[in-house]
Amino acid sequence: MKGKFHYAWMIVFVTFLAFLAVQGGRLAFGAFVEPWEQDLHMDRATTSLISTISFVIYGLSQPFIGRFIDRYGARLILSISTFIVGISFFFITFVTQPWQLFVLYSLVSVGVGGASNVAGTVLIMNWFNKKRGLALGIMEAGFGFGQMLLVPGSLMLILWFDWRTTIFILGALLIVIVFPVVFFFLRNHPDEKEMEPLGGKINEKEESETEPVKKSVSLKVLFKMRQFWFLMLPFAVCGFTTTGLMDTHLIPLSHHHGFSATVTGTAVSILAACNIVGILLSGVIIDYWSSRKLLVFIYFTRALSIGILVYSHNTVLLLIFAAIFGFVDFATVAPTQLLLTQYFKNYSIGFIVGCLSLSHQIGSALGAYIPGLLYSNHGNYELSLYISILIVLAAAIMNLLLPEPNRIKLVDNRAS
Repeated sequence: MKGKFHYAWMIVFVTFLAFLAVQGGRLAFGAFVEPWEQDLHMDRATTSLISTISFVIYGLSQPFIGRFIDRYGARLILSISTFIVGISFFFITFVTQPWQLFVLYSLVSVGVGGASNVAGTVLIMNWFNKKRGLALGIMEAGFGFGQMLLVPGSLMLILWFDWRTTIFILGALLIVIVFPVVFFFLRNHPDEKEMEPLGGKINEKEESETEPVKKSVSLKVLFKMRQFWFLMLPFAVCGFTTTGLMDTHLIPLSHHHGFSATVTGTAVSILAACNIVGILLSGVIIDYWSSRKLLVFIYFTRALSIGILVYSHNTVLLLIFAAIFGFVDFATVAPTQLLLTQYFKNYSIGFIVGCLSLSHQIGSALGAYIPGLLYSNHGNYELSLYISILIVLAAAIMNLLLPEPNRIKLVDNRAS
């Protein structure tokens, strides 16, 4: 029995595939910025606003998505969300006006919000009682593989064909391949396959202690907890500097520095490849080491990498930046989520993960819009990069001030 394949790993694979296609398609936004500006006659502030609005919608949807997942299950939400993104990409191929892109990308954001860490974290909690860190890391690697494959892939397809054909291909991938796989193979809970979670069932004592997970928690209670704010604020900074700043502006920033599409694509590929390694490593490390300390290290390293980008006016420095930033890009997600499940194990996990994701998307929205606005006003990205360094250092300090989960057990018991 021990040597047999456990269906929990199929859950990880299916979620990985959904994240690769859905989130990878969203991360490819930067590849379309300049083609959209040329074809639809938009400036950088307008394209940045589209990205900003999409992140706001994505973020605002997260607590609701968490509630829906708690109520209807991750399988239904993830399946519908994958289809929504695919069909929205299909309709984007027909846009002729900026307002149409605003509307359709808002719809994309609803789907991306459903195919997010909220669903993935709940699935991992349901299917894994052991190796959760590794499972979270593999699942999150879907973001990295999507970034590695679909961002440079979109750049190349745009060069070979055009942006409309490229986004049609992304939509077809989601509707024809990914949606059926998610719908037919994903399961919410081991009971649906007449199985136990990986690692077996928890004993009766643990079960009675974790039963309150199914209960709701008010924002009033959460707002009084230091660990809530010191997870949410750094994760917002994470969103500002990753999906906001880098995924929206790194490609146009590289072109602004005079790099060709080939060099830019290489940098993005290196960043994404290192991102995958960083995600997997962080997932393994948190099973053995402090998630809090790992986050402090990650944010300090990210500040260093952005400092290198400021001076990346030659290919070598750009590629060095890409490698270092890649290692700590999405590596924050697994330790942040694990800390959250440890701090708030007595509460409704779907809703709180939704709040965490909301904070990330608020940061992403600001990270997409503010650099675009500053670029339109000043003609460069330097001020945005300096701001990013400062707030990333602040995030590191906040994580440093977090308590270790085993030290707040009594506090949580009193709160509940």
